[in-house]
Amino acid sequence: MSRTVIISAWAAAAMIIGQFALVAAIPVALVLVGTLRDARLHALRWWAGALTAAYATPLALWAIGPDRAPSLSKDMHPALAAIVVAAAVGFAIAYHVRQGSRRHQTA
Repeated sequence: MSRTVIISAWAAAAMIIGQFALVAAIPVALVLVGTLRDARLHALRWWAGALTAAYATPLALWAIGPDRAPSLSKDMHPALAAIVVAAAVGFAIAYHVRQGSRRHQTA
């Protein structure tokens, strides 16, 4: 499950950057569910929550907005996109740092 989570975190960042923001809901959901289900990833739950909240904000603004653009990518403010990407990359870096420190402890 942890491989799915880390791939999903990087995929979410790549999808936002690549203008596939609405499709990024899938990897964001996988990060959240995978982190909540895997006890080994307990330390990363805050990061997963931050990523989910960062993504949910522009998604909600797009969904309830009176003047919706045809896609979430076109409607999302660049600052909000940067926050979502930063949260996804932050999660991924925290995951890799955590994995590296676990390897050093067992060696």
